[in-house]
Amino acid sequence: MSERALTLHQAMQSVGLNPLPQSFVNGQLLDGDGETIELIDPYSEERLFTYHDANASLANLACDAASSAQSHWYKDLTGAARGQVMQAIAQTVLEHSESLATIEAIVAGKPIRDCRVEVAKVAEMMAYYAGWCDKMHGDVIPVPSGHLNYTMREPVGVVFQITPWNAPLFTAGWQIAPAIATGNAVVIKPSELTPITTVALVKLAESVGLPKGLVNVLCGLGPTAGQAAIEHPAVRKVIFVGSPETGRIVATAAAAQLKPAVLELGGKSANIIYSDANLKHACLGAQAAIFSGAGQSCVAGSRLLVHASIKDELLELLANGMNRIKLGDPLDDSTEVGPISNRRQYEHVTQMISQAKDQGASIRTRQSDTDQGFFVPPTVIDGASSKADAAQKEIFGPVVTALTFETEAEAIALANDTHFGLAGAVWTADVGRAHRIANAVRAGTFWINSYKAIHVSSPFGGSLNSGFGRSSGTDALMEYTMAKSVWVDTGETPQIAFGYV
Repeated sequence: MSERALTLHQAMQSVGLNPLPQSFVNGQLLDGDGETIELIDPYSEERLFTYHDANASLANLACDAASSAQSHWYKDLTGAARGQVMQAIAQTVLEHSESLATIEAIVAGKPIRDCRVEVAKVAEMMAYYAGWCDKMHGDVIPVPSGHLNYTMREPVGVVFQITPWNAPLFTAGWQIAPAIATGNAVVIKPSELTPITTVALVKLAESVGLPKGLVNVLCGLGPTAGQAAIEHPAVRKVIFVGSPETGRIVATAAAAQLKPAVLELGGKSANIIYSDANLKHACLGAQAAIFSGAGQSCVAGSRLLVHASIKDELLELLANGMNRIKLGDPLDDSTEVGPISNRRQYEHVTQMISQAKDQGASIRTRQSDTDQGFFVPPTVIDGASSKADAAQKEIFGPVVTALTFETEAEAIALANDTHFGLAGAVWTADVGRAHRIANAVRAGTFWINSYKAIHVSSPFGGSLNSGFGRSSGTDALMEYTMAKSVWVDTGETPQIAFGYV
């Protein structure tokens, strides 16, 4: 066993896992019996594990377990008691932060310093939604009929969540926390390429009081385990985080069962820089927007819209900056950018760069710091058409396409010239301009003189190919509950109306 594999196994054992990926269903670690799945370390290219797809049989067990546990969680525990359990989960996540970060760094290829931040954010998510557990109330509505009319917000029931490989632990916490805070049960299927930290999170949660079976984790494939979960009658809503292509498949499958879905999909976000901006500040923001996480972020600032008067200066600053970024081993504290998370994505990113070059674009890149792993060095594509694939399709790597504009109207038109609507930013000293552009750009999240600020208390989501619905803030509480309207006749004589419904 290699040193990296030994480090991974030790980290897994410290959070109560066996040294191989297993599903976690009704409080038990279980092996699947389906197709063999292989996990590869994106840094060393070493095979870490092989395991078997959870398949439909485990999916059905998970949904049954969730349905049984949900009634106890919502009806037998007070909101305050549920909140106390979630606070305990937050604390145990922090106590096991180094093990969770180590697993994430090796399996997903994320720099460990980023993983530590994301572990802390998962704890914050649990603590934030813990505070909402006893505050889910409705309204009293002054209807004109004389009835007492009040509303209640009730949990959906069992929700099925599908999360991606780029930030597995973060997105697990992002989805699970609001769902259980509002009284639901969860069946979650992380990417088959990065399932381990999700299992670890849920197992740790059960160790401090989360009821057995309330959250179940399926380690497996979408067409088998995922499809079976969507079809299970206990599942009442489907949540998907991932690519638009797979999102369409998931939404179609959910619609066939008459089940609603929330889709958190991709982006091709515009990062707009004006000549009056603090260029050093803007350049650092542009680097963070696209190169952090090796560009594997749905909100990545993958289109750099630069005022024509400062294009050369800004791109030179950007090139100088990206030459100082440290690429390397995700377990090294000094590493700033790790490898692409898997071979398939690595091949997609490199193919998109080659295509842009073949179409006449200028490619600015840097040498990699290592000759192993799925590394793509920070790269700038310059001179591409705004209609080229490099400017329209999600690359999902540390690759930014630079475009220029002259007028405010042109900047807004370029920003909106995609099939996405997830995020965007503007860098300018003109306050009025900043707000005009924020108002005009189609985006669910927009930053002014900043990029990638995000918090569990603020709503997040997009439109068009970026999906629909919101997955955080108080908006998520609405996604995971349904309104019930209760009418009480307060008159001396019953007020029975005919012919309304």
